[in-house]
Amino acid sequence: MLFSELGLSEQLLRAVAEQGYQTPTPIQAQAIPVILQGRDVLAGAQTGTGKTAGFTLPLLHILQQQPIPQKPRPVRVLVLTPTRELAMQVYESVRTYGKHLPLFAEAIFGGVSINPQIQKIRRGTDIVVATPGRLLDLIQQQHLDLSRVEHFVLDEADRMLDMGFIRDIRKIIALLPEKRQNLLFSATYAPEISALAEQLLHDPVEIAVAKRNAAADTVSQLVYGIQREYKRELLAYLIGHGHWQQVLVFVRTKHGADRLCKQLIKDGIRCAALHGDKSQGARVRALDEFKTGAITALIATDIAARGLDIDQLPHVVNFDLPQVAEDYVHRIGRTGRAGAEGQAVSLVDPEEAHLLAAIEKLLKRQIPRVADTGYPRVSLESGNAKPVAARPKPQQTGRRAQPSGGKSEPGKRTSPRKPRRGNVSSAKPR
Repeated sequence: MLFSELGLSEQLLRAVAEQGYQTPTPIQAQAIPVILQGRDVLAGAQTGTGKTAGFTLPLLHILQQQPIPQKPRPVRVLVLTPTRELAMQVYESVRTYGKHLPLFAEAIFGGVSINPQIQKIRRGTDIVVATPGRLLDLIQQQHLDLSRVEHFVLDEADRMLDMGFIRDIRKIIALLPEKRQNLLFSATYAPEISALAEQLLHDPVEIAVAKRNAAADTVSQLVYGIQREYKRELLAYLIGHGHWQQVLVFVRTKHGADRLCKQLIKDGIRCAALHGDKSQGARVRALDEFKTGAITALIATDIAARGLDIDQLPHVVNFDLPQVAEDYVHRIGRTGRAGAEGQAVSLVDPEEAHLLAAIEKLLKRQIPRVADTGYPRVSLESGNAKPVAARPKPQQTGRRAQPSGGKSEPGKRTSPRKPRRGNVSSAKPR
């Protein structure tokens, strides 16, 4: 199937072609026709499936076909996202595909001055992409009217619930007209999502383009069992020895992100930290530098990294395992996107054994372990999370570390030396 067969306008097809696309992804091929029909949609789609264009393209087409001459323009499409990064990405998608159309869009999120956003809203806009908190601020200050909204999109609904936005979402829904089209997108389906969908959607078309609560088949997953004190050293070695040019590293806390980034910089690895305490300017700059290759490693918390759109990201590392198993799927969904191959590496210490067990229960399979890491062996059996052997003698072999039941990985340590500061190529574990 081609985009030209989906019923989109000539202006939209031209914008799509200018981006180099001819064939829609599965989520786009399924979602675009039913959205054009005006149906409500419940879509199970993970990051990297093309879901954003799957709803922005048909909504732009509908607005184009049904113009409203009224000035200032009323808000006709409202897209809610959990984070400002995702809001900006949806907004950029609207701008990219709607550049040949006489339509206006605005992104509304916190962390920046509210006054410029107020001024833009007053001038009128067709589409608003927003995070719940800032949107409610504008509504409460009577700067934004949602009474003319015709299409409502709840993007990454599972993350919305994880972040505690359910009350805000319900407040916003109560302000919308009863007659509207509703689109709900979620990477995972917890019972709370099903309950929300039942309240929000009317006779929805259900679309699922990937196994629920599962990782993409194109992602190669590995676990390194290692004591926590050696994690940073192993990470530096994997990046340097493997000649990784781009890796997204997940940590559990903001402080942990800053600390790890400083340590990797001392190891000669260009990196930046991305978390909620960073200013919007700093976050945008870090992401731009990561995308252009100015930095090799982006150290991020789950909330900050949610919805990051990075084409062809080859490596994701779980420096800390997530507390919620579903977040593992979100994390590694950053790589192996749109059919491309990717690698997800988890550095798991004994105290995280129960988290690994929960992840594998969700995936319904065991993730391959790297049998010989060059470090003291640890048990990753939940409930028996203790080192099982003293530090072994360094092995002087050039063979690569072999994951049990998986592919060979660059990373067999040939020297017990500690990494020298500032030289990535020599960063080998002790």
